[in-house]
Amino acid sequence: MKREYICGGFLTLLIVLLVLTNLAVGTVDIPFRDVLNILIGKESGNVGWNFIVWETRFPQTVTALFCGAALAVSGLMLQTTFSNPLAGPSILGINSGASLGVAFVMLVGGGSVATATFSLSGFLSVLLGAFLGATLVLAVILFLSTLIRSNVMLLIAGIMLGYIASSVISLLNFFSTAEGVHSYMVWGMGNFSGVSLEQLPWFVLVTSLGLMLSILLIKPLNAMLLGQNYAENLGVNIQRTRNYLLITTGILTAVVTAFCGPVSFIGLAVPHMARLLLGTSNHNSLLPITLLTGACVTLMCNLICILPGEYGIIPLNAVTPIMGAPVIIYVIINQRRIQYFN
Repeated sequence: MKREYICGGFLTLLIVLLVLTNLAVGTVDIPFRDVLNILIGKESGNVGWNFIVWETRFPQTVTALFCGAALAVSGLMLQTTFSNPLAGPSILGINSGASLGVAFVMLVGGGSVATATFSLSGFLSVLLGAFLGATLVLAVILFLSTLIRSNVMLLIAGIMLGYIASSVISLLNFFSTAEGVHSYMVWGMGNFSGVSLEQLPWFVLVTSLGLMLSILLIKPLNAMLLGQNYAENLGVNIQRTRNYLLITTGILTAVVTAFCGPVSFIGLAVPHMARLLLGTSNHNSLLPITLLTGACVTLMCNLICILPGEYGIIPLNAVTPIMGAPVIIYVIINQRRIQYFN
């Protein structure tokens, strides 16, 4: 049996176990049998438990699963596109653009967005600000991609955009109120509880669309592993493929950041975990395994965040570096012995 099938089966089984554990564990102690009864539509011993499982734990678990898959696949595509093992979703400034949009909403708009025709406040205004900020940076990156042919130079341009966005955020924080700074800081810690049960179908639909687009890019991604000249000889349009990759990663990163905040290290570290599991850079098997590994890692992170129980919930971005940083350190130390790109 091929290695990828063994890894895929193991990761799928692990995802099922992690999903059930995330649904069963939380600040409120609910017997596992009652959780299963609630999931299959039976009545539980406590009416409040139905609300907790369906309105809180279920959306949070599904969000964590899709968030991990989206960020991991985005990181893999960017690392292949730029032939850089340290590239990730935040490297092009898309995360910073989303953060800038939220900063304007929270620090300038006081938590609301108002125009002559409509007004939004609360979570919807934050969601709109994050999505518009990420989309704006993506539009700038796509424009620059028509002027810059070098992937390395485009990567540097994205990093510079991120620095500009971070500078503007620092200025907004400096001139903002203490309440605004605190609200923005809490959002920046990241969490998987920002998607309600009503919003969950839209989140899953858009994320699934981005993941399906990434699967359609497997063939050009494999060609790009061999270098741009070889890929062009195989009939791959480098400029068009790069734009498709940027749009796909932009959609995935923008949606995840808008709903969950700037989640760190998942997109950077998980593709390396998948490569180490498979020992190959062939995207036919690497991309699905990366998707499954990303889902496993974020489900684990969500579980760690809620383990304190009655003592509170740990911020997500306090957990993801603990799992991601050792992987990156290992990659840096062993980069000469690990063959990532041909």
